[in-house]
Amino acid sequence: MEVSLGFVHDFGILFYNSLKTVTYVTDSNCNPTYNKVRVKTNTQEEHHMANPEFSVLQKIKNGRRTFGITPRIPGGFIRPDKLALIAQVAEKYKGTLKITSGQRIAILGLNEEDVAKAWEDLGMDPGVRSAYSVKNVEICPAGFCKRMRQNTLPLGIRLEKRFYGAPTPNRTKIGVAGCLNACASVNAKDIGVLANEDGCIVVAGGSAGYHPRLPDQIAEKLTEDEAYYMVEAVYDYYCEHAEKGDKLGPFIDQIGLDTFKKGVQDIYKQKLEQAKSNVETEEVTEEEI
Repeated sequence: MEVSLGFVHDFGILFYNSLKTVTYVTDSNCNPTYNKVRVKTNTQEEHHMANPEFSVLQKIKNGRRTFGITPRIPGGFIRPDKLALIAQVAEKYKGTLKITSGQRIAILGLNEEDVAKAWEDLGMDPGVRSAYSVKNVEICPAGFCKRMRQNTLPLGIRLEKRFYGAPTPNRTKIGVAGCLNACASVNAKDIGVLANEDGCIVVAGGSAGYHPRLPDQIAEKLTEDEAYYMVEAVYDYYCEHAEKGDKLGPFIDQIGLDTFKKGVQDIYKQKLEQAKSNVETEEVTEEEI
């Protein structure tokens, strides 16, 4: 079948003129809002080629679109009243509950018009704020487990609060475990904290996706505070030097582990000095009082 160049040219002009603007709606951190893209045509009519905010399109059957939503449950720990609330909302909108691999509970099978109402009834934050952010911080039970070597539970909760929704070059997962069994799949996370009798171990670059990769050890024999600052240093170096779209593991392979570790260590030392300076300032202030 032959297609004339004139037809191709005319079609291209027609297509170009039909799209007047394409606007990506962003949040306060200038990240694209999850699943939200707006297209405006030259007729000034807006077509929302997107899902309801903070939802995932599951399937389209007989023209019916169903969606899933996943509220934030820090580290998989949830109060009984919040657990009951999730069940009540799912029942109200005829949804199905699914325990996710990210230590959360998703409500599946929602109608499009019920998504916003379900979020309002829940009154909870979404589990994932942006595709380019820290997706979750998974935490092992540590202090509740007989196998723990360090109680990393407080550190895990601390990291979850610090990195919830934090912008990154690509989706990023963090895992924290109190022993080398690495529950919460820490060795498959972009950034991980493990523990043994000598203290905490920070690793980076793990993945269990299409291209599985074991993480690289960045530091060991760390206290809880040191591990916290080391994770911050890994995050900072990644965000400062990686291109948008780069996953942490391939980024480390690209620049070399030695270069990555040196850059992280430099940031880590600065953070420790700043933390020490802040403590000394607080001590002086207390003495003056």
